[in-house]
Amino acid sequence: MRRRHLLGSLLLTPVLTACFASGGSGGSEGGDPGGDADGSRLRVALAFPPAENLSPYGADATLLSRLGVTEGLTALDANGTAAPALAESWRRENDRTWLFTLREATFQDGSEVTPAAVAAALTHATEAKPAPAALSGVTLTAKAQGAAVRITTTNPDPVLPLRLSSPSLAVLSPKAYQDGADPVGTATGPFELTKVNGSTSAALDRFDDYWGGRAQASGIDARFVADGTARANAVRTGQVDIAEAIPVAQAATLDRATLEETATTRTTSLQLNTRSGPFKDPRLRAAAREAVDSSAVVKGVFEGYADPGAGIYGPAVTWAEGKRVPPAGRATAAKPNGTAVTLATYDNRPELPEVAQVLQQQLQKAGFKVSLEVREYSRLESEALDGKFDAFIGARNSLVDTGDPVGVLASDYTCDGGYNLARLCDKKADRAVAEADAVADTGERQDAAMRAEAAILGTDAVVPLAHQGIIVGVATDVRGVLLDPYERTLVGTGTRR
Repeated sequence: MRRRHLLGSLLLTPVLTACFASGGSGGSEGGDPGGDADGSRLRVALAFPPAENLSPYGADATLLSRLGVTEGLTALDANGTAAPALAESWRRENDRTWLFTLREATFQDGSEVTPAAVAAALTHATEAKPAPAALSGVTLTAKAQGAAVRITTTNPDPVLPLRLSSPSLAVLSPKAYQDGADPVGTATGPFELTKVNGSTSAALDRFDDYWGGRAQASGIDARFVADGTARANAVRTGQVDIAEAIPVAQAATLDRATLEETATTRTTSLQLNTRSGPFKDPRLRAAAREAVDSSAVVKGVFEGYADPGAGIYGPAVTWAEGKRVPPAGRATAAKPNGTAVTLATYDNRPELPEVAQVLQQQLQKAGFKVSLEVREYSRLESEALDGKFDAFIGARNSLVDTGDPVGVLASDYTCDGGYNLARLCDKKADRAVAEADAVADTGERQDAAMRAEAAILGTDAVVPLAHQGIIVGVATDVRGVLLDPYERTLVGTGTRR
């Protein structure tokens, strides 16, 4: 099995270090005073078309952060620690209140990033429906305080600086909120979104007044290409400079010099609808879990670019394995006896339809009758969240929302979770997540998160299948691509060709 560089332990206390900026293609982050004054435009192919009109509050938030459009008060560094972004420092005043001191920065519409503007942006995020995943189970208020922003939470939140690094809590100018939350020309990142052509493409220009230094590329021409083979072909034929999520089946067909691989905290899982349909019965969920052979998925589909599913957190979260707690209280499996189920997934990640076919065979062998539904993610998400399918296969980065291991548990597996594909509402699981969320100490919080993971896995609402690496196609003349294990960044000020 192919092994990859693993992440260090996640740290939960704020350390004022540089933001995550791993130069995946040998470049460096930051402007180049001696470089081309105009710079070349970058051609980028992204796997996921906008699903929510590029709203920063949902799945599209990471599209904006990967393209260098949006930022929040904080960012994540390579160790998963909260690092400065629009806030240059912060301190905890008491168990419910934090004070964030802002740096001098300018919005892309020319207005100043002020405490009042930041407070208003965060207030809009708290009022969004549905709530951003990073705010699952959290109520906060933000107010201007001199040159700073004071943020107060209803309950103690020891990882608030991590939470504020979420792409869904990006800060936009007051102009953005005149009608929803429009990121076109209103964000703070090194690249300004100037035009969006539906779900097909977008144009971005360099934002010359970016506080972090002038970007080396003059702009970005982004294409949304859901088909993985098409993305790989675009790299092969020189049509794009960067293409994310190259399918493992296509990796061998590309020049090795154009492939960049990194470990991620992404897990592919089978989510079972616990609220309606056949899998409302925990005994049938147990039967489905027993039918699944994740090693066959890793070997047959991911071709070694993944590890077998061990839990919600995989080996890229290096502290998890030594703290893992065995699930308890699982139901005894019932015989399916031809129970009909609908299994859905999306084709933006081309491995997932293949995973679905493998699971279809495994479940049918166990006695289920399985029909498949495969669509583009943007045409599937709302129905999946509404429980239209009995089972759903998705690939989820467990630390993308907040960088906090408890965050994904709250958003995905609690009664009030905003991304609860399994539609789980279990008192024991909710209690375990709430207990973990109340712990401030790093090691103790990790221990509590693993107990909560065990409570969730004990319901058989989710069956982890594979922990993935990602492959990015990068033209040989491109430097400074940001290979981020949290999959929040892709291009930055040092990305160039």
